Amino acid sequence: MQSGTSQTDYAALAASVKEWGRALGFQAVGISDTDLGRAETRLLEWLALGNHGAMDYMAKHGAKRSRPGELVPGALRVISLRMDYYPPAAKDGREVLEDGSRAFISRYALGRDYHKVLRNRLEKLAGKIRAEAGDFSYRVFTDSAPVLEVELAHKARLGWRGKHTLLLSQERGSWFFLGEIYTDLPLPPDGAPGAAPEGGRCGTCTRCIEACPTRAIVAPYRLDARRCISYLTIELRGSIPVELRPLIGNRIYGCDDCQQACPWNRFARPSAEADFAVRHGLDDIGLAGLFAWDEAAFKEKMAGSAIYRIGHEQWLRNIAVALGNAPRSAEVVAALRARAHDASPLVREHVDWALRRQNNELPPTT
Repeated sequence: MQSGTSQTDYAALAASVKEWGRALGFQAVGISDTDLGRAETRLLEWLALGNHGAMDYMAKHGAKRSRPGELVPGALRVISLRMDYYPPAAKDGREVLEDGSRAFISRYALGRDYHKVLRNRLEKLAGKIRAEAGDFSYRVFTDSAPVLEVELAHKARLGWRGKHTLLLSQERGSWFFLGEIYTDLPLPPDGAPGAAPEGGRCGTCTRCIEACPTRAIVAPYRLDARRCISYLTIELRGSIPVELRPLIGNRIYGCDDCQQACPWNRFARPSAEADFAVRHGLDDIGLAGLFAWDEAAFKEKMAGSAIYRIGHEQWLRNIAVALGNAPRSAEVVAALRARAHDASPLVREHVDWALRRQNNELPPTT
């Protein structure tokens, strides 16, 4: 049964939703229907190629990812929202990458966990809608369920999919998070009826493809997650493939290279959100010092951070690889030797590789 009342002026409500969303800190709000038929075909092709790697959750939900009405029964519309996240005082990521003794962490993870920030704002927006339209059915998402958020944001006219597969905005580049509200309210979708969403504006540019350290962008608009550094350092739980370790450099959590190379990001703006400000100096911090953190220190410092979810063992695994790629120094070697007998077999394996690489016992590409 559809929520709301027959007297609701849905066009006026849609305008109010956008106004409320901006007042809650979102830079853009759009509304789309739930038809993702074309995207479903591309998703199934991508999964059939095995490009999702060990992310089994990408396949196990079946059609729910591309059919919002099956994920949330009765869903008619999706409200997509965009929030800038680039920390205003963060050290330029390219400078950090140039110093192999420092740790590079994706700029989105330097502050508070975005899941918590966006979910709170989305729930507040849903509360405002309820106060205006009465009870209605909805569910909010922040990269937390089988949702094709880029496709939905594209349909909602918030931007277009870039060749690196991220959403791009002509006004804000790509340094932003996306969130969604699935709802049974028949709000008018953005754009003229039957009109296709905004076409891509990447033209002949291939800078993101060329910038990828591991060549994970195997073709325009197609990412092989198995080679992506974000996947390797965050999603992959086991051993990082030996042949890819040298290419990771000093990236210990995520990778921003494709975004840093994108010309559209010259229009990006720093976030005004205090929650996304840099914490614990993570924008420019030494690898050896981070490797000395015990589990208690990791949990204390990473509490409330997106990094917390990978756990201490995976954190050490990632740093061991980065130390193996770092310029040789007594500090680096000592840090690695201190964990040569770590209780974790996973950590020991990567430390052993790193020490052999530091000692020039491995070919330069392994």
